[in-house]
This record gives sequence, C-alpha cells and structure tokens, in this order.
Amino acid sequence: MIKSGMMTCLLVAFCAAVPAQAEQRAGTFKVVNGTVHVERAGVKEVAQIGGAVMQGDRVVTAPDSFAGITLRDNTRLTASPDSTLVIDAFSFDTTTHKGRLNASLKKGRLAVISGQLAKANPESVTYNTGTMTIGVRGTEFILEAAGE
Repeated sequence: MIKSGMMTCLLVAFCAAVPAQAEQRAGTFKVVNGTVHVERAGVKEVAQIGGAVMQGDRVVTAPDSFAGITLRDNTRLTASPDSTLVIDAFSFDTTTHKGRLNASLKKGRLAVISGQLAKANPESVTYNTGTMTIGVRGTEFILEAAGE
C-alpha cells in the first residue's frame, strides 16, 4: 500500500516530467505521402502520420513523396518531393506566443503558412537555404533550394 505522501511525490514527479517531453516536440506529421523519413540523433526512422517532429530533426522526402507538418504554433510546412528540411530550432509558449523558429531547406521546395509565432513575434522566425535567409512577417510563401 502506498502512503498518501509518497503518492503525492510520485504524482508531482510524473507531472513535472510530462511538460519537459512535450516541450521537445516541435510539431506533428499531418500528411505523409510516399517515402518520407526523419533523421533524429543519427537514427533514420520512417515518418508516420501523427508522429513527432522534434527540434533538430531532418525530414527527407523521396522523389515521388511529400510531407505535411503542423508545428505547435500552427505553422504549416509542406515539404515537396525530393526535399530535405531541418528544424534547427523551435520553441513556443502557448500563453505569450513567444518563442523561436529556425528552419533550413537544404534542397527541394517548402510551402509555408505562418503560425502564431510569426504573427506575434515575426523577428523570431527565419528560414534558411544555402544562399539566403528569409525573415517572415506572418504570411504564406514557397522556398526553393537547389541542393545541399
């Protein structure tokens, strides 16, 4: 039998751990069509609808494939066929709408519909390609990068 004091300690420890895990998740795969994989901490995994997209992830689409990702601030990213996208940095506070988004398109095309971060704090959102960096001001656009 667990005493109430011990149960409270266990419950507090569990609740403290849950937000830390949730904070690491930048977003979710909403659409996966064809062959899409995510490289995380040196491990290559098949991307699946509902799967996590984490800060530091490299999302790679095959020539006949694409992926749709929704970040926690409701930014929507669509990586076209034969693309490589890296989520370099992501943080978002749902209360203040402060945070940071930095993503790099290594090759291919990326369609972007800005979310709450770009609308509330546009200076905190950047997209990079091999030749340029774009700062957004709450809009929709498409990036293209020739290659890594």
